[in-house]
Amino acid sequence: MKKFFMTAMVALAFVAAPSVNAQDFNVDKSPMDQAAFPSNYKESNKLVKVTYSRPQLKERELSKLAPDGKVWRLGANEAAEITLYKDMKLGTTPVKAGTYTMYAMPNGAEWTIILNSDLNVWGSYFYKEANDVARITVPVTQADDAIEYFGMEFMPVDQGAHLHMAWGNARVEVPFYN
Repeated sequence: MKKFFMTAMVALAFVAAPSVNAQDFNVDKSPMDQAAFPSNYKESNKLVKVTYSRPQLKERELSKLAPDGKVWRLGANEAAEITLYKDMKLGTTPVKAGTYTMYAMPNGAEWTIILNSDLNVWGSYFYKEANDVARITVPVTQADDAIEYFGMEFMPVDQGAHLHMAWGNARVEVPFYN
């Protein structure tokens, strides 16, 4: 009798549980992604990792989504966050190991890349320049082929890695050194 009662209770729980319909399930249109260095997933001893969301152009212009002279969250949704697992340099500026919000400020043929101590920031609406930890200005190159989704990837260099960013025809390379 006890076994019958337990089986009936479990069956009732499944019947009474709310169902999730496909049309009620919201999937983010700008999914989160990560880039890490070293990029080999078998290598657990990372130096740096960035987490960001991947927006699409969808026939829009990059200059409208990331306008010149305005701080941009480097992706969509939450601002990009970068974790340095050891003390490193952004270009020539020393940065302590830790997690930072990473922004960009496009400006024509160059972007200013910003590491900021504020965390868990949605967009760039609450950006505070007073909390900047490091900045570097890097050139933007224009490629012939356009990239629909914003993307980031670390590439190894002597003494560190360069973070490559691509969206539309814009290409940016940000140097991080040990």
